[in-house]
Amino acid sequence: MGTDTRRLVLAHFWIAFVAFFVALLLGEWQMYIRSPLRDWIGNPELYYRSVTAHGSAMGYVFPTLVAMGFGYAIVELALKQSLIGKRWAWTGFGLVVVGTITAMIPVSMGLASVLYTFYPPLIGNAFYYIGVVLVVVGSWIWVALMSVNLHAWRKAHPGQTVPLAMFANTAGAYLWAWTSLGAAIEILFLIMPVALGFKSTIDAGLARVFFSWTLHAIVYFWLMPAYIAFYTLVPRAIGGRLYSDTMARLSFILFLVFSMPIGIHHLFQDPQVGSGVKFLHAVFTGLVSVPTLLTIFTITASVEIAGRLRGGTGAVGWVKRLPWHNPMMLAVAFSFILLGFGGAGGLINMSYQLDFAVHNTQWITGHFHLIFGGAIVIMYFAVAYDLWPHLTGRELKNGRAMRWQLWLWFVGMIVLTFPWHVTGILGMPRRMAYFDYGHPDIAPQAITVIMTFIGGLLLVASGVLFLLVLARGHRSTLVTLPEFTFSQTVHTERTPAALNGYAIWLALMIGLSIVNYGYPISQLMALPQTSVPAVPIGSQP
Repeated sequence: MGTDTRRLVLAHFWIAFVAFFVALLLGEWQMYIRSPLRDWIGNPELYYRSVTAHGSAMGYVFPTLVAMGFGYAIVELALKQSLIGKRWAWTGFGLVVVGTITAMIPVSMGLASVLYTFYPPLIGNAFYYIGVVLVVVGSWIWVALMSVNLHAWRKAHPGQTVPLAMFANTAGAYLWAWTSLGAAIEILFLIMPVALGFKSTIDAGLARVFFSWTLHAIVYFWLMPAYIAFYTLVPRAIGGRLYSDTMARLSFILFLVFSMPIGIHHLFQDPQVGSGVKFLHAVFTGLVSVPTLLTIFTITASVEIAGRLRGGTGAVGWVKRLPWHNPMMLAVAFSFILLGFGGAGGLINMSYQLDFAVHNTQWITGHFHLIFGGAIVIMYFAVAYDLWPHLTGRELKNGRAMRWQLWLWFVGMIVLTFPWHVTGILGMPRRMAYFDYGHPDIAPQAITVIMTFIGGLLLVASGVLFLLVLARGHRSTLVTLPEFTFSQTVHTERTPAALNGYAIWLALMIGLSIVNYGYPISQLMALPQTSVPAVPIGSQP
């Protein structure tokens, strides 16, 4: 990897991890504020400022910069060519940074406490939305560069199979380009005219449908770097082989196709969407579990190969032979456990009937923290540990600290999220600044909130340790490293033409999105008098 590209990737990663840590501290402060360990917060609006900043940083800034930085590294490491468009890459990075600052200033001033999901008819300061748009535009530059670099490689290597890491990386870029359109349309055409003072009303129902376009598919954009690591880094790092390149490509293609037309399952309780459309989205939400099941099977088989290559025998004897001292092995094991619990909860959320019991309760908070904060983020840590020596040219020492960091994150996430699921079933609402623990019906739940605070402390400790390990990596011994490699398959496979390109899959993605979203959007746009008065945030009543 060239020096300029290493600097580019490190810049993305460091800003991402700093944003992540600040958001982590805000999240832990929220746990403390809600707990019975202190009196009610004097100004509840401060809590919602914190929730907005936490969600915006964790949802938009952190994973976007990780995906961008990892993507630029993949271009040079997998395609074996210099990154085309470095100036544009720095421009995209700059837009993300400037956008983040632009958005966070009004949030910190209490002028945009709308949470990262915007929630019209609440309307925040225009600069918050402008900042979010700048972040998205910066990421679109990355999408374009991934396509440009892949096209250049194909031109130089006609008829050859695209390396798996780049194939998956570009699929994630195309997924993000399409899914981010929903939020972009909502902001530019529904929210901004109100935020800028040109209108005083907003069609909140239509805005929520457009955001649902982005709301669930963005999760699969978040997980793309983690799944790329599953397939292309884990088998190599633990001394094994990838069970099937074809299964890997199929998984990424299925995510590309089925991630989009499912977002309305977040609107099961919204009256502006008909039950037929909700049922259709529930069915497609079930289909998106298929690539995850394929991934679990393929990676488990790949890990088993590593165990047997190390001398493991019998039905489970290979498990003992796995390199449990290796941070990558720990990370994938923890990620799969958290993914299992989070995915099981997701089956409840996708059910049109069962969703009624947990909608807008702490169950939802527990679910998406298990998926993103647990299964996905722990693999971000593993990606950083794997790439860091190749980015700095220095040895990344202290494997014990890395293992402790991963253990703290895993245990902390369990302690944080399991009580949320329990209280969610009991009906505790999410996004509440305080609870009256003196009430006899709420008092028994106080212990669960204290447990989440303790879980958050473990996560903060893990976050500190993670940053220390990376920072020390810049001052450790210079080393001469072998060429970076991705995982090799256990046997040679002939890649089908359909799994070496995107045209048919992009057509399906767009077509299914139009089918599943076309009717509710066109119906709401055609209905008269659907707008409601906007509610400005930060203004005096």
